[in-house]
Amino acid sequence: MADFKVVVSDPKSKTYQFDLKGSEANKLLGKSIGDNFDGNILGLKGYTLKVTGGSDKTGVVMRRDIPGPKRRKILVSKSVGYTPKSKGVRRRKLMHGREIATDTVQINTKVISYGDKSIEEILGGGSEENVEAEN
Repeated sequence: MADFKVVVSDPKSKTYQFDLKGSEANKLLGKSIGDNFDGNILGLKGYTLKVTGGSDKTGVVMRRDIPGPKRRKILVSKSVGYTPKSKGVRRRKLMHGREIATDTVQINTKVISYGDKSIEEILGGGSEENVEAEN
């Protein structure tokens, strides 16, 4: 069984975090960076989300250019997962492949298409104006 923390970035407002467990989490196994999936898995009806990255149980970041779900040591210069202290420095770093596996802990996503309600309304946070109107 896989357990994930899914971070959903909404370009129009802010970022939300969801805990995904059990059979719902298993639906994301095998997805890669760049793949789209239905937001119903997270309870976001009508939303479409795109996988943009993530990290595994030890904090090793996922990279788009490494195939499969395994970790590999690659030589990197300035890019995802490494920022050199001076210009031209390269380093061999441990990176995770682009595919979501059982050892993945965090999955980063962004909203591609929106549903009828905002995420705030779905989560029950609603705007202050709506709360005052109900009272």
